Amino acid sequence: MSAGAEMPPGRRETATGELTALLLPVRQGNAFEETVERLLSIIKLGVVGPGERFPAERELAAQMGISRLTLREAIRELQDAGYVCSRRGRSGGTFVTYTRPDPDSAELRRLATEDPDKLTDALTFRLAVESGAADALAAQFATAGDERVRATLLARLRDVNAASPQDYRRLDTLFHLSVADLTGSSLLAAACADARMRLNDLLNAIPVLQRNIDHTARQHEEIVEAILDGDPVRARTAVAEHLAGTAALLRGFLG
Repeated sequence: MSAGAEMPPGRRETATGELTALLLPVRQGNAFEETVERLLSIIKLGVVGPGERFPAERELAAQMGISRLTLREAIRELQDAGYVCSRRGRSGGTFVTYTRPDPDSAELRRLATEDPDKLTDALTFRLAVESGAADALAAQFATAGDERVRATLLARLRDVNAASPQDYRRLDTLFHLSVADLTGSSLLAAACADARMRLNDLLNAIPVLQRNIDHTARQHEEIVEAILDGDPVRARTAVAEHLAGTAALLRGFLG
């Protein structure tokens, strides 16, 4: 199902931590444009997934530092483009109707060949911020041992490693964003979301096979184990090895 498809409201819990990290105040000079871009990133990354509901307008507007009028205009723009639908009543709100398109190798090559250096730049950026986030979280956990961190990481790990091929990209994104979010740094969390967004269309153009999920499951486990062992070097290394596999997969489909 693509943008424009109708979908009933879902019952899954929205990823509130990762959502908060993406809803930093927008710049007032370009409030409407930036609001549309921010909400679209949240939708395309799957932080609010298909059938899920955005927080209430009052809450969204306050988090983003914008008027409810600006927010409503942005939501109307996304609704006209088929990314969301609005429903009235007690169980109403703004619901995501967008689902990522089917993988398309021709689209992958088109996106990558438009600017070959852009892919390398995005992969380098992602490596820097995500390995840094894992390093920072492991160091924090070694000192504080926050049980909320343990519970959240283990829950995200279970979700992504049990994902179907259809939902894998979304849950993989939430797993990686949660590492950055749990550091408590909104800037780092936003940078990790930005890094993922730069590769989002390319990653979505790659087919997800069950054997790929099985292969990366152990890598995800190693990342979590290193963080919960409070080992920053091992956590950074585990993320780097995992992302190297993603980079190799992208380049393999382009070869």
